[in-house]
Amino acid sequence: MEYVVQKGDTLLKLANRFGVSRESILAQNPFLRKTDYLVPGLMLSLPHAIVRKYEVQKGDTLPFISEKFGISGREIIQANSQLANTSQLTVGEKLIIPFSVSKSIVQTNQEYSYKDVRDHLESLKRVYPFILIDVIGTSVLGKNLYAIRLGCGKKKVFYSGAWHANEWLTTPVLMKFIEDYAAAYSKGIPLRGYNITALYSEASIWIVPMVNPDGVELVQEGIMPECPYYEEVLSINNGSRAFRQWTANIRGVDLNHQWPALWEEETSTSPQKPSPCHYGGEKPISEPETQAIYSFTHSHSFASVLAFHSQGKEIFWGFNGFEPFESEGIAKRLEILSTYCPIQNAGSGAGYKDWFIQEFRRPGFTIEIGTGVNPLPIEQFDMIYNQNLSMMLELPFLVDDY
Repeated sequence: MEYVVQKGDTLLKLANRFGVSRESILAQNPFLRKTDYLVPGLMLSLPHAIVRKYEVQKGDTLPFISEKFGISGREIIQANSQLANTSQLTVGEKLIIPFSVSKSIVQTNQEYSYKDVRDHLESLKRVYPFILIDVIGTSVLGKNLYAIRLGCGKKKVFYSGAWHANEWLTTPVLMKFIEDYAAAYSKGIPLRGYNITALYSEASIWIVPMVNPDGVELVQEGIMPECPYYEEVLSINNGSRAFRQWTANIRGVDLNHQWPALWEEETSTSPQKPSPCHYGGEKPISEPETQAIYSFTHSHSFASVLAFHSQGKEIFWGFNGFEPFESEGIAKRLEILSTYCPIQNAGSGAGYKDWFIQEFRRPGFTIEIGTGVNPLPIEQFDMIYNQNLSMMLELPFLVDDY
């Protein structure tokens, strides 16, 4: 079967969509390497798999066909490249009807992209209308920075992920949490033993699942000449088109080295120009992504924050002696819930957690999920999610209101 690569496709996403393995796709297309990015327009030969086909009937619409087969319209469009730019169906047209990967909205068995965040939030809002979704800013390339609120309580906490581009696995952890919390609340049932109805009324959990969408897209998909930063990015990366180790935003600024908390000291030992990692920018809060988080944080009186990174299975809870007395006790409780190791000081500065502690003198934590080399393999997801779920549920009960 021939397939035309679409923007956002990866080997793993194609394998899941068509019920085959990555290895079989590579074997069928010997010009491909496992580390290659899939270029839109590339023709691939997909190995034989069980494929459902459907002939469009008079009166059919995409929503009708989606409902008939119990899958989303997005899944049908992804499997039929001719629908990429139009939703119009022609009578007699033959469509591939993929098997749904999961009954869950949030897919956690493949790379998780900005488009996944956007589309899954739309689907979650339809199913769970009590979820509040806000746009707090945009990235350098104009992608929305989404903030989601769970609950309506006075006490507020804030969780954020994908600060670093190749640490995108933090995003599905947060997105899956949103879905599981919403499902438990709508059914009136506990989640991991926690009373979600009580949590909903007592606390507001704010979540920005992807702080660095441009960087995540670069790591997952590479870059094409139509990107306005194409030449700059290749120059920053020394001409290499391999971006798996890129952590910065699209301008080569590290969004977690941007914060006015020992920024001068940190940048003095870091790269002095745009770089795939560790460059702190010409000044603190110079990037639209950090400006959005800065304003968002100041507009809410958060009792505590969790900034998710990878990797190391560690919990960093202090900064320069500014952390409140209760931070250590909270960190020890989070250790019990997650099995992660609490560490007072990271030995560096200019991070978001550092600034939050210094600015507000409230408990702030950097959570380093998983172990290995970034990007962490998706196969670690279930273990990582199980280690972090109770932390995210219990933190609002551990901190004081402000």
